[in-house]
Amino acid sequence: MNGGSDMTLAFELEALKKFASPESVFEDARGWTEYIGVVSEKPTYVVTNFTRKNRIRQDFFSGPRGKAESLEGVKDQFDTERYVYIGVDEEDEQLAEDVDWEYLPLDDAAEAADWILATSVEEEEDDTEPVRDDWP
Repeated sequence: MNGGSDMTLAFELEALKKFASPESVFEDARGWTEYIGVVSEKPTYVVTNFTRKNRIRQDFFSGPRGKAESLEGVKDQFDTERYVYIGVDEEDEQLAEDVDWEYLPLDDAAEAADWILATSVEEEEDDTEPVRDDWP
């Protein structure tokens, strides 16, 4: 990614879930952003559980508010030159436009930053239970 480090970066939770290593994405992005966090319409505990599980330390999150209110609040609280929102669909793009954030589609962000997206094959393998060979 380019454009300097005076940037606030927000991920839609569903976008962040599509990366092979959300922790690595956050770690990498910290090198070229000032503030970074997650927004979602989901309850706070869903975001908190995901970020804890993936050892993600965020500067902000949406909490009990909706995404639009969260992004507006972040913009009021954190003063940077750029505000970039990474999302997954046209609804996210429209939201970014409505709250005056730059929108970056997930695939474009992954390509620009060399972040690896998870594949459905890998997800299926992780969810399967190990097979026991030693059972009679």
